[in-house]
Amino acid sequence: MATDGKRRISQILRALARAYPDARCELEHRNALELLVATILSAQCTDERVNAVTRNLFRKYRSAADYARAPEGELEKDIRPTGFYRAKARSIRAACRMIVEEFGGEVPQTMEELIRLPGVARKTANVVLGTAFGAAAGIVVDTHVLRVARRLGLSRAETPEKVEQDLMAAVPRARWIAVSHQLIFHGRYCCKARKPLCGECPVEELCASEDKQPPSG
Repeated sequence: MATDGKRRISQILRALARAYPDARCELEHRNALELLVATILSAQCTDERVNAVTRNLFRKYRSAADYARAPEGELEKDIRPTGFYRAKARSIRAACRMIVEEFGGEVPQTMEELIRLPGVARKTANVVLGTAFGAAAGIVVDTHVLRVARRLGLSRAETPEKVEQDLMAAVPRARWIAVSHQLIFHGRYCCKARKPLCGECPVEELCASEDKQPPSG
């Protein structure tokens, strides 16, 4: 990467760190299992709605074995407000069954093992590894990160997998966990899909996106 490109990326990273020093995973959880379940539920659903559902869910189901032996219809009812509840219930029950049978009831702590779990791809695995275990195995690429990375010119790729590869190549590994949260916060609260808040953007001067909004007034 050219020196100018590296300097620009460093400027973006510093600006995001200053703007979102307290960025963190907003899915409420007390352990790796709860985070895994919450992240599966978060697909096509807001964190706020997931948190509203898991407050009762996590009181009812305390272990992987609890989810594994839950009647399918009952778990579907418990998570219905998150949408796509039948597929999510199947994934949670199957993943927890594997956790019980192959990992002694404990959520595995490597990317290779996590992505073997039904319903778990790299995004979910990165959330669990980074937040629950402090392991920098990759960068979380959800819809917010995908949008922000492309708008900032950090990647031109179309798929989360390729965007993650570009980000991992551009961002120092020591920053992977933090920058995941910072990019998500930036996309969620500033660089919004329909109408980005460019007048409030901490990296506006470094952005040449076609989606930039003209100054108000």
